[in-house]
Amino acid sequence: MIALVKGMIAEKREKSLTVMTSGGVGYAVNVRPAVSLNKSLGQEITLFTYSYIREDAFDLYGFESRSELNIFELLLSVSGIGPKTAMNVLLSGSPEDIVSAISKGDTAFFTATPGIGTKGAQRIIVDLQSKVGAMGELDLSAEQSSENKQVIEALRGFGFREYEAREALKSLPKGTKLSLEQKVKLALKSLSRK
Repeated sequence: MIALVKGMIAEKREKSLTVMTSGGVGYAVNVRPAVSLNKSLGQEITLFTYSYIREDAFDLYGFESRSELNIFELLLSVSGIGPKTAMNVLLSGSPEDIVSAISKGDTAFFTATPGIGTKGAQRIIVDLQSKVGAMGELDLSAEQSSENKQVIEALRGFGFREYEAREALKSLPKGTKLSLEQKVKLALKSLSRK
């Protein structure tokens, strides 16, 4: 198993880098697009890697921090979550954001990821809450999750980033029944104050 790759960036693609080690071996490593965009050819890089081996492929997934790798491995431990989906979850937020979403039972955080529905989000939360020391309440209401997803989509339609929309959603009053329209209006007010 290849646990770490250190070397010079020989090739860049949107979601992968080819890293040439000092021994003359070039490794193709799948990375988040932000990692690829922020690096330049010839630059030195160190990536913590996860080796994903199947019958027909041997893929490497690379992360700039050990905490990103740990979250990636944690997500892979959930039935039905593969490396591409786990990588998409990492696009949604930092490792701290993901742990927080698991702890709070925030299904909307995960359903915003392509390939993860309500049941998948619930499975992630149920399977991982004890592993991240979670004490949050779990929202298993599909209606609530669907509505929160609609609020996030509406806010994104107004030009806000996904993480901003999620933060605004968290600021809504708890324990009160609000319509979709009311949630969007309150979230917009919250965002306009920042």
